[in-house]
Amino acid sequence: MAKVPELFGSMVFNDQTMQERLPKATYKALKKTIQNGEPLDLSVANVVASAMKDWAVEKGCTHYTHWFQPMTGITAEKHDSFISPSGEGQIIMEFSGKELVKGEPDASSFPSGGIRATFEARGYTTWDPTSYAFAKDGTLYIPTAFCSYTGEVLDKKTPLLRSMERINTEAVKVLNLLGKADVTRVITTVGPEQEYFLIDKDVYDQREDLIYTGRTLFGAKAPKGQELDDHYFGAIKTRVANYMKDLDEELWKLGILAKTKHNEVAPSQHELAPIFSTTNIATDHNELTMEIMKKTAEKHGLVCLLHEKPFAGVNGSGKHNNWSLSTNTGENLLDPGKQPETNTQFQLFLAAIVKAVHEYQDLLRISVASSGNDHRLGANEAPPAIISMYLGDDLGALVDSIINGTEYISKGKVRMETGVDVLPNFKKDTSDRNRTSPFAFTGNKFEFRALGSALNIACPNIMLNTMVAQELSEFYNELKDATDIDTAVKALIKKTFTEHQDIIFNGDNYADEWVVEAEKRGLLNFKSLPEAVEHYIDKKNIDLFVNNKIYNTDEIHARYEIELENYSKEINIEALTMIDMARKNILPAVTSYVRELTDTALAKKALSDAIPTSVEEELITSLSNKLVCFSKMTTELEDAVLKANDIGDGLASAKYFRETVFAIMQELRAIGDSMETETSSEYWPYPSYGEMLFGV
Repeated sequence: MAKVPELFGSMVFNDQTMQERLPKATYKALKKTIQNGEPLDLSVANVVASAMKDWAVEKGCTHYTHWFQPMTGITAEKHDSFISPSGEGQIIMEFSGKELVKGEPDASSFPSGGIRATFEARGYTTWDPTSYAFAKDGTLYIPTAFCSYTGEVLDKKTPLLRSMERINTEAVKVLNLLGKADVTRVITTVGPEQEYFLIDKDVYDQREDLIYTGRTLFGAKAPKGQELDDHYFGAIKTRVANYMKDLDEELWKLGILAKTKHNEVAPSQHELAPIFSTTNIATDHNELTMEIMKKTAEKHGLVCLLHEKPFAGVNGSGKHNNWSLSTNTGENLLDPGKQPETNTQFQLFLAAIVKAVHEYQDLLRISVASSGNDHRLGANEAPPAIISMYLGDDLGALVDSIINGTEYISKGKVRMETGVDVLPNFKKDTSDRNRTSPFAFTGNKFEFRALGSALNIACPNIMLNTMVAQELSEFYNELKDATDIDTAVKALIKKTFTEHQDIIFNGDNYADEWVVEAEKRGLLNFKSLPEAVEHYIDKKNIDLFVNNKIYNTDEIHARYEIELENYSKEINIEALTMIDMARKNILPAVTSYVRELTDTALAKKALSDAIPTSVEEELITSLSNKLVCFSKMTTELEDAVLKANDIGDGLASAKYFRETVFAIMQELRAIGDSMETETSSEYWPYPSYGEMLFGV
């Protein structure tokens, strides 16, 4: 293997490669586009395209693709070769600026939420020059945005770029007002931690529920789960370590800053964490990371599961979104410094975020809503569905002192005495994380912990950027005409913290008391996607997106429709899979086992009528009763799925699937799992939880 510095970014058409391969004038023009958002001249694009093609061909590429992120939740790509006929049956390798800048995939097969007719097939992809192109599997990948022929946004990248531009504009205005004239750009940065499960492929191939839905729809708990806490940060198994080594190398080649890897809480669960990068690049990199996790697993005879809750009864997988703001002058706007009580700039930005999270808590909840994440949120493994903020002891005390007009006394860094002479004493960080909080301050960033593992991180970051931009815009309008800016800023900070302190909670978010307390504070508790997404099209939310030019009204309604439609489709697929497993495999298997038990019981009776009620007879009675219930419940599920076809409205359909179909699925599973515990493993048709979770 090449040394890591040589390996890192070797398959990326990055800044260093562009400097080496582009004429100085072309490179400068491209950098202006990347840094300042200036339009790119076609003559410049032609030179870039030619250099990019030559580089890609040297890396073994024969094709290029405009790589985009439609509303499916995964990425999309259409591959075109570089070949072009040159006469006499010969070809040359060509790639023009026009082909680099714009592609034309069929848009009719991607979700559009009714925003366009199916016959309007044409869609456009547009190069995002701020995210570097890369070579993978013989193809040059060009990160792009995606829109319909009539201009409506059909992807997750475009609104993310718009939201980044909005928060940049408003943050710069506020900073200039505070005297920071040298600040010309503010970027949002993200570091998304990624949790995942690894199971053996041979076992996976025997589970149609995992194949079709990504989670187990039946499965009794194994005798051992995560209760001993012996898997978290434990020694990594050889096979998994080899997988992680290959994964790191593949990610490093693509310039992805994979930093930390370890075992997570549940058996067979692991985590990969990157170093933060600019939000749109972090989004591209996280989509790539998930794809490469799956492909690398195949090479090791493993399957990588990214569903939020693949196994009932053990922790599901999340993704922590570490979000921050930085200036072009190298300043982190969320760094409180050594004296946060005098750092009014930090306090002002903190106040904007507190106000944003309070006023748009519904949007943050909506941004992490999915059928998979519904299983996690609120369980003692992920934050609850109630959105709140954790600031830590020090910042909490600072906010209280500002609200009450009292003196702030820093707790400082508390010295931790180890009691062992050879070990150094160390300082406890007063911003230490609250693992139960959905939105926690962690030193110089906020960690949004409610994301599900399969989520495209563009969604929550669009929400975060837009709502904070809105608050900064309001702050600017309130401060711009102040005669004494310092006094006005302090008054605004105090007013904001006072009015929005209800969103701040530094206690245990898992406690039953918090649910009661949150309701008293007027905080929302949306336990499922239909409950949450219903509020996507509330007037205040439409106004937020329209006024900040992130979406128009039609684009918001389209996303609302797509979320509800996807939810209904996902539960429908799960229900049909359950019916299939129940009818074709579980019912016949348990019936066969009962037949064998009956034969054994009859044979015993034939030997002697004096033999008392046998073990076999007790099992026969128990399983026979459960078979009757299981069969009836399967029929009930079939009927419920059929009735769902008659419900046209998106919200009504999603609520029906949640309240009726999903409820029956839970009951059917409970009976099935109970039968598994009484049925011989020779007869049970599916690998057990023990085999799946402890088989690697």
